[in-house]
Amino acid sequence: MLPSAPHSPAHPQLGHLTPEEALHLVANPETLFIDIRSEVEHFFVGSPRGVINIPWQDAPDFELNPDFVADVTRAAKNKTRTIVLICRSGHRSIDAGNRLLQEGFQSVYHVLEGFEGDRDEQHHRSSVNGWRFRGLPWVQC
Repeated sequence: MLPSAPHSPAHPQLGHLTPEEALHLVANPETLFIDIRSEVEHFFVGSPRGVINIPWQDAPDFELNPDFVADVTRAAKNKTRTIVLICRSGHRSIDAGNRLLQEGFQSVYHVLEGFEGDRDEQHHRSSVNGWRFRGLPWVQC
């Protein structure tokens, strides 16, 4: 497991959380937990309990969501609110987090391993690491 990277509140930069650290942080009702995966991934693959879905990219073309920053701003209500982002494997959330920091958000984290984690030798997810693999609370429609 990767250790958490230090987060400097004086110089905002993207924070890195293990799934367990993220679960602890999002237990605070002041923290906004956002699943940035597509609507299809969010609803049909499952998602962490208590997360809201604001896609970074979405079907059918999986282009960047031009309203992503505006949607997060509306949900957060202010740019000082702590934001935790999760995606499938922890890669898209880095890009989305960097964008939010560029737009003036001050406390942004992403979940290492994401919801489904890395692929195993058979190219299956949720069998090596990730939120779901670690048995953290999640739901599926």
